Amino acid sequence: MLDTLRKGAKSWVAQFLLVLLVASFAVWGISGSILNAGGTSVITVGETEVSPNEFRLAYDRQMAAVGQQLGTRLTQEQARAFGIENQVYSQLIAGALLDEQAREMNLGLSDSRLAALIAQDAAFHDFNSRFDRSIFRRVLNSVGMSEEDYIRSRSQVAVRTQIVEAVAEGFTAPDAMIAALAQYEAETRDVNYLLLTKANIDPVPAPGDDQLNAYFDSNKTRYAAPEYRKFTYVKLESEDIADPAAISEEMARADYEARKDRYTTEETRTIDQLVFADRAAAEAAEAELAAGKSFDTLITDQGRTAADVRLGSFTQETVPDQSLADAAFAVAEAGGVSPVVDGQFGPVILRVAEITPESSRGFEEVETEIRQELALAEAAQILLDVHDAYEDARAGGMTLVEAATQQKLTPVTIEAVDRSGQAPDGTVLSDLPQSQQLLREVFETDQGVEAPPISLGVEGFVWFEVEDVTPARDRTLDEVRDQVIADWTAEQELEALGAKATALQERLEKGAALSAIAEDLSIAVETKFSLNRTDTDAVFGEAAVAAAFSGPQGLVTVANDSSGDNKILIKVTSVNDASGTSADTVSKEQRDQISQQIADDILDQAVAQLQSEYGVSVNRELAERALAF
Repeated sequence: MLDTLRKGAKSWVAQFLLVLLVASFAVWGISGSILNAGGTSVITVGETEVSPNEFRLAYDRQMAAVGQQLGTRLTQEQARAFGIENQVYSQLIAGALLDEQAREMNLGLSDSRLAALIAQDAAFHDFNSRFDRSIFRRVLNSVGMSEEDYIRSRSQVAVRTQIVEAVAEGFTAPDAMIAALAQYEAETRDVNYLLLTKANIDPVPAPGDDQLNAYFDSNKTRYAAPEYRKFTYVKLESEDIADPAAISEEMARADYEARKDRYTTEETRTIDQLVFADRAAAEAAEAELAAGKSFDTLITDQGRTAADVRLGSFTQETVPDQSLADAAFAVAEAGGVSPVVDGQFGPVILRVAEITPESSRGFEEVETEIRQELALAEAAQILLDVHDAYEDARAGGMTLVEAATQQKLTPVTIEAVDRSGQAPDGTVLSDLPQSQQLLREVFETDQGVEAPPISLGVEGFVWFEVEDVTPARDRTLDEVRDQVIADWTAEQELEALGAKATALQERLEKGAALSAIAEDLSIAVETKFSLNRTDTDAVFGEAAVAAAFSGPQGLVTVANDSSGDNKILIKVTSVNDASGTSADTVSKEQRDQISQQIADDILDQAVAQLQSEYGVSVNRELAERALAF
């Protein structure tokens, strides 16, 4: 419940201000030391200023964050399309407003408190969850940030957080609001509808040359060929240099004998258990079994089923009660029963329903597996030596292919691929190692340049070299004619279907019966009962559900179906407004989420109020120059 209302529950202000500084380490790609540069401010709030270098750092960080989410490094054109610059302005203005408020309130942070905050950061902890100064330095060094810059920024975030918590921390949404929201989402509707498809319109005639040329010219970028690159890569992991054939039979057999239990599967038994109120009842049942009565009849006499008495399948060591284990594994054969046993929950009689005997795989069955494992272990020991030998060979003038061949590695050449990993024929290259990072680096490296290797996990490397670049270009109409015709036709069909649906909607609003319209179209009227605001299925997507809830009972409307290829003519026949819904139906977790959403709204309003009080000066020309270097 309340999922729809919780969309966007975290405002950009709250997300930006409350996130810990170190969470951005993975995407910071520019040294914090550049913050020290002076100059005119990009943003000014009272006495608080944001320098051009601070703006550039925030911009690069946001670029990297969005690129990481999309799995690609953004170009400047893509950054503009995503509105990165405006996002950065919003973030920095909000931060500057809070900094100015903190300055006027004379807020600060003691050295001891700041030290405690840094020490609590898990990013700087060792395996014992304790702060480690060497890890602290290494993490900062890995992102090109000085200790002074980190400490200053961490202090700034902590001071801002004091204001954020004072404004929005601990807000609890009132019951009246919770009840209203719960009622809103609990509302259901019954609707009758017609699913209108392309079968309900006249066929679209083939486009003429003038139409096709005009359509192609206005959509030329959709059919443009992306930049393709040809490159060769070499992968080095243990599996690439492992040589199972070099493992002798003696070594493999010795390993087998040393770990023979690994290839042995213990005996398991499936056990049924009848529990009795006292030992006298159990012994009476035991006597009945001895006289020929079946265990299944005893189960029935107790008013139970086979499922009720089934304990499960166990090895002798895994039976929950060891006294039961000894008794069950003393039974000679499947179907046999035990004498009365004093179990943890009283006297019981056990039946062994099934026995799976112990099994062991012989050396011949697992020899190949053992050889592979031993070869991988040996390869791991020499992997870094192979890495160093490859690097020495390249430094000595060998080509990538020559150095790889010398180390018995296999170079792989990709003839053409775009940034998304797609070949010119549309095939997606799904077997590239570390594919997202590899493609990103390939498209950021110039042809013929020896790039540093990409790490594969803890131990593994990929070297690559760009051999050829095919620039992006506009394709001609003849190259993509079939696709253009298909797209034009689909667009015309959807437009015609939309016009048809609108005409039918008007007819229905003027009093025509939905059944009469369905009869004219030779289709059936369909119904959805108790449709909820959060419902989606194979027919109704989000758009159709939203349309069904956009008016009162009797509403007539048209919406796209879940595929977007068809239209749905909808009539709301009944509305259940869930008027009896109370706040008690909402869980604590849902209440907390709603309260947080409102708290975020309060914080947004507080920042807006600060902006009206202090004013904000933005030098966009200076910001553009900062992005140019």
